[in-house]
Amino acid sequence: MTSRRHPLFARAYSRMSPRLERGLVPHRATLLAGLAGDVIEVGAGPGATFGHYPAQVTSVLAVEPEARLRRLARAAATRASMPIEVVDGFADRLPAADASRDAAVVSLVLCTVPDPAAALAEIFRVVRPGGQLRFFEHVRADTPTRQRLQRLADATLWPLFGGGCHTSRDTAAAIRDAGFTLTRLDRLGHADTGLPFPAAPQILGTATRPRASATTA
Repeated sequence: MTSRRHPLFARAYSRMSPRLERGLVPHRATLLAGLAGDVIEVGAGPGATFGHYPAQVTSVLAVEPEARLRRLARAAATRASMPIEVVDGFADRLPAADASRDAAVVSLVLCTVPDPAAALAEIFRVVRPGGQLRFFEHVRADTPTRQRLQRLADATLWPLFGGGCHTSRDTAAAIRDAGFTLTRLDRLGHADTGLPFPAAPQILGTATRPRASATTA
């Protein structure tokens, strides 16, 4: 596996992360509340979620392609209360078997993947039928003016300095298009998280991989 390197972004993000987390802590707790069993976290970053996993989670496979962030995540994993394995990998080629995980977690990562549809198809593959996708992502703004500003940012310097981040994606629609059923969707803004525009608004929620329909003879 070849790591994806965004050294300037990784260095800046690791330094900003403690300050950003002050506004994100309650939402990370909500994101993970009630999870149980075996989990895959896609795009673990420096491991900011690790301390919020509930005791019912038995293992976490944390996938992070950026080398510096992966080193920080491995250090964070040693302080976690359950086994967390941090591995190199990409969202569109996850190192996990079909239907092998009870849940998947994405947190401020689907904005950065080159192909969100491919990443979500992989997550759908890995989550067992009836299992969950928990997501916390910043998304397309509500007003046409802000949407235009986000598209302008995405077409110029924002992805370069943001580790490939794109601000104008309709992530809730992409989750539905991947085959998941949205069961909870909360919309947050700067006042809730402290994240500024164009990385606002955000969505926080749960989606479920449907169970296979029973067939009749």
